[in-house]
Amino acid sequence: MAISAPEGTAAVLPSSGHVAPEADSVVEPADLGGWRPRLVATDLDGTLLRSTGEVSSRTRAALEACWDAGIPVVGATGRGPRLLDSVRAALAGRGIAVLAQGGYVVDLERREVLRTVGLPRDRATAVIERIEEAAGRLVVAVEEAAEQAEARRPLRVQHGFDWPYPEPAHLLPRDQVLPPGPVLKVFLRSASLGQDELLARAQRVVDPAEAEITHAGLGFIEVLPPGITKATGLALALDRYGVGFGDVLAFGDMPNDLPMLGAVREAGGHAVAVANAHPAVRAATAELTSGNDADGVARYLEAVLHV
Repeated sequence: MAISAPEGTAAVLPSSGHVAPEADSVVEPADLGGWRPRLVATDLDGTLLRSTGEVSSRTRAALEACWDAGIPVVGATGRGPRLLDSVRAALAGRGIAVLAQGGYVVDLERREVLRTVGLPRDRATAVIERIEEAAGRLVVAVEEAAEQAEARRPLRVQHGFDWPYPEPAHLLPRDQVLPPGPVLKVFLRSASLGQDELLARAQRVVDPAEAEITHAGLGFIEVLPPGITKATGLALALDRYGVGFGDVLAFGDMPNDLPMLGAVREAGGHAVAVANAHPAVRAATAELTSGNDADGVARYLEAVLHV
């Protein structure tokens, strides 16, 4: 499936304006005893990117050093296809990008969509209703699942959702937010519950066979098709490159990164949290690097590559 870029796209990912605690903390990289990855996988927002949404010159140089050493770099992000061009800019148009928590995977160089998965409207409706039974009335936003020609549509956002990014959106009444067709993601926000509590309640009442639920630290949770995670999205990229999870160096900061980090660590690879990571991510990773505003990914890669 070929893809093309529309005119007037952003040069960088938009920023939510949120700076996480410890984003500027400096941590000395671990000694890996000469181990080198065969592939690097990294989250974007809060991990690779600075809080402004930009890739620093130091980080850009470290990514180029990986490619020069024959080590592909895969970006794994919650951002959907409407932001594909800004993801492409962040990754300098190289390699494979895992978007929408794994639901939309793209070969950036060939401009080919490798996977797009949608959650049927009736399934999404049922899941929302079940979560509301456990958490109370929620405010909803939706990213549609569509062919690439239609995938750049703005989000469908219920009035009152308070979307954190400066991008166009269709503001709609609650009964019009879900489109007739499948959705790539549903975003749910509570007026009374924080994202961690809302996630915990949702995961208690929704079977993973029905939907995958996570959050990316933006104040709301995300509902995805079953089996859609950054780990399953990364698996497609690994197949393309002929690399196993045990040869991957992965970086992340939020619960949506846990499946990817867990798959890498369990296979014997190296999973690294940035200093500003969510406590659940810090607890699940044995290794730590500097915060995203202190070029944590770049510092770690420099130590690995001795550059």
